[in-house]
Amino acid sequence: MGHSSVGEKIGQALIYAILILISVITLFPFIYVLMLSITPETEAINKGIVLIPDQVTAAAYKTVFGKGFGLMGAYEITLFRTLAGTLLSMLFTLLAAYTLSKKKLPGRSGLLLFVIFTMLFSGGLVPTYIIIKSLGLLDSIWVLVLPGMISVFNLIVVKGFFEGIPLEMEEAAIIDGAGEMAILFQVIMPLAMPVVATIGLFYAVGHWNSYFDAIMYINKADLMPLQVVLRKILLSAQFQQASEQGNSQNVSSIAIQMAAVIVSTVPILAVYPFVQKHFTKGVMIGAVKG
Repeated sequence: MGHSSVGEKIGQALIYAILILISVITLFPFIYVLMLSITPETEAINKGIVLIPDQVTAAAYKTVFGKGFGLMGAYEITLFRTLAGTLLSMLFTLLAAYTLSKKKLPGRSGLLLFVIFTMLFSGGLVPTYIIIKSLGLLDSIWVLVLPGMISVFNLIVVKGFFEGIPLEMEEAAIIDGAGEMAILFQVIMPLAMPVVATIGLFYAVGHWNSYFDAIMYINKADLMPLQVVLRKILLSAQFQQASEQGNSQNVSSIAIQMAAVIVSTVPILAVYPFVQKHFTKGVMIGAVKG
C-alpha cells in the first residue's frame, strides 16, 4: 500500500512537469521585463531578446526615480491611497456585512435589494462627476478613497461568511455581557481572518492598480497616483525626451519604461506571500458559502 505504482509515478512526474511549464510561462514576461530594465541600450538592440545580460546597469532606475518623472511623489500618493483606502473599505465592509447578516434586522430584505441594485445599475460617469464636484472632492486625495469605498461583491462575500458562523457563539458572548462591536471584533473577526485577508487583498490590489478615477477627478500633477505616472511614461513621448536629456549613461527609453513597470509592480507582489495562507482558504470559503 505504501509503494506507488509505475503509473502513479509517471502521473506525478507529468503533473510536476506541467506545473513547472506553467510557472515558467507565467514568470517569463516578468523576468524579461526585469532583465530588459537593467540591460544597456546597445546590448538590447543587438540581442533583441535578453534573458541574461552581459552587462548590468541601474541607470534606468536612477532615471525613473529622478525628479523629471515625479515617481516618488506618485509613490507616496499611491501608498496613502492603498493603506487608507484598504483600511476604510475593510472597516465599513465588515460593519455593513455584519449588520446585513442579522436575519432579524428590520427591513433587511429591502436593504439587501438596495445594495444589490447598486451593483447592477449606476448613474453613469456624468452624474457621478457632478456628485463628486458638489461634494468638493475634485482635486483632493480623498476622491481616490471615498467614492468607491465599499465593493458590493466583497460585501456579499463577507456577509455570506458571517451567516455561516454558528449563532451559539454570539449568544454565548451576549450572555457574557458583550455588545455588538465586541462580538464583531473579538468573536467574529478571529474566525473571519481568511475572508478578511482575501477581501483586504482585493481592496489593496484594486487601489494600487487604479488610475481611471485619478484621470477623471484630479488635475493636479502632484496628486497623481503611481499608475497614472506609469501610463504617461509608457505612452507619452515627452518622457522619452526627458529621459534622454542629461543622461550620460547608455539608457534606452524602453529600459526606462520597463524599469517603471518593475517599480510599480514589485511592492504589491511583495504583499501576497504574507496573506497567501489566508487568501487560499478565504477564496474557498467564499466560493462555498458566498
